[in-house]
Amino acid sequence: MARRGHRPSKPLPGRPRLWGRHAVGAAIANPKRTVRKLWGTREALAAFDLPSELPVIYADGADMARLVPSDAPHQGLVAEVEPLDEIWLGDLLEQGAGEGDRRPLLVLDQVTDPHNVGAILRSAAAFDALGIVTQDRHAPPESGTLARSASGALETVPWVRVVNLARALDEIAEAGFWRIGLTGHADRLLADALGSARVCLVLGAEGEGMRANTESHCDELAKLPISPKMESLNVSNAAAIALYATAARG
Repeated sequence: MARRGHRPSKPLPGRPRLWGRHAVGAAIANPKRTVRKLWGTREALAAFDLPSELPVIYADGADMARLVPSDAPHQGLVAEVEPLDEIWLGDLLEQGAGEGDRRPLLVLDQVTDPHNVGAILRSAAAFDALGIVTQDRHAPPESGTLARSASGALETVPWVRVVNLARALDEIAEAGFWRIGLTGHADRLLADALGSARVCLVLGAEGEGMRANTESHCDELAKLPISPKMESLNVSNAAAIALYATAARG
């Protein structure tokens, strides 16, 4: 079947390993996720009603520590999984096209730290965002670190990876979203920029911020009302505050 909209990037090769109760539990519960192998302590595995076809290997903590990065908090669970299927931007936008649907969309411009992207996914789940959009070459892959930071939200929040972020922002505008770029040099506060339209929040990497071409594809630039004592916020904190402001608008 022909697909419409900005095409997703090609998935990276290889199978990620996830660890920790929330990340592994959410992966097992996600019907769209294929879990190839599961390692766990008997105590940790006892908390799950596991499919009979899932290969399970009982192991102790020392054995599992060799399966993950040094000092990773695996909590007695490690899973090897297939990457999630690619998502087309047009399909995601169509999901939010229902009457009265005001779920915000998040676009991340070169946010590469997996801890930050994971935390943003967690906030997106908490505030019922439609999904997140990133550029494929400047975003982290699915990983245990990202999934751990997302606390299960990697399995529930749609994540679209695109080749060209500017073209994706054009498509988002055509779908009726008001694109607000968050930047400290804006004159207007976010609360004043939020109207009744569906909102797309655009955030750049910590330090560098949004690229000029990304800013030019926003309808408006806005800032958060932070004290002059602090130059900026971590991008995941900024995303959480912006999502709260969007959810709380009248």
